[in-house]
Amino acid sequence: MSHPQRLGSSGGESVGTIAESPHVNETLAAYAARYGLRQSAARPPLRKYIQSVWARRNFIWAFASAKNISMYTDSRLGQVWQLLTPILNVSVYYLIFGVLLNTKRGVPDFIPFLVTGVFMFGFTQRSITSGSKSVGDNLSLIRALHFPRATLPLAIATVELQQLLLSLIVLLGIVFAFGEPIDIQMLMFVPVLLLQLLFNVGISMVMARFGAFNRDVTQLLPFIMRTWLYLSGVIFSLPDLLHRSHALKTHPWIGEILKANPAYVYVELSRHQLLGEYRHFVHTKMTESTAQLWLYAGIWSAVALIGGFLFFFSAEERYGRG
Repeated sequence: MSHPQRLGSSGGESVGTIAESPHVNETLAAYAARYGLRQSAARPPLRKYIQSVWARRNFIWAFASAKNISMYTDSRLGQVWQLLTPILNVSVYYLIFGVLLNTKRGVPDFIPFLVTGVFMFGFTQRSITSGSKSVGDNLSLIRALHFPRATLPLAIATVELQQLLLSLIVLLGIVFAFGEPIDIQMLMFVPVLLLQLLFNVGISMVMARFGAFNRDVTQLLPFIMRTWLYLSGVIFSLPDLLHRSHALKTHPWIGEILKANPAYVYVELSRHQLLGEYRHFVHTKMTESTAQLWLYAGIWSAVALIGGFLFFFSAEERYGRG
């Protein structure tokens, strides 16, 4: 085909010419406004954005399920690693902290206590770590399709929820194997799990934005998460430590900070609902009330979910650029 500028009779006006380019001194924004053009990836109003995310709930679940299935396809044991990984972690922690350092002293049913802590903390740990990579690892998808970017960290949180639901089979099996009777109190574990899920979604969105614009965050996170684990009562009973430690009694504000730690809150609440003997141990010897834990759990879930979503949403137009 001839060049558009060469179409038409000689000496006459050309036909089929390319659209007029911006004037020399005209900005692209002014040019777009003059022709009614809109940015394809412009951030929509918040309400419309939330509706758009909700409309893709089936995609989020399907994307998470596919990612979950493909995660261990290269290993011979496949999905069994979802169960083996936390069990091996528990075994290492029990050997080091339960046997060698004797942090189990005085704590009833230490193995179910430790398993609950490792499984529930791992739920949050993996959500944060994977969430920080959710945008950066899907740049090709972001640049090819127009969709609300919040679906990516939401899908990652769903992946971790699916893995936890499978791991709960092992967790409950260990709890019952060590003589814990079936109790109506165990039903309260469901709202604890839901509150922790909301917290994980919010904090993974925060990390998704950080990780999208600074990939060094993903390198730093393992050290942060390891420190957080040691401060969250996963491998020791914080109420017991507060009861015995002279330093913490002298500086009670340190204990209050430790008790407000969101990871500790969800781990300890889970233990209170699943482990009756441990719950009795805490209430009778340390007079520790779960009311404060429930309050902290609700506050952390609301703050993380709302704050994390708004924080992620405010950078919606910038994801996938550069």
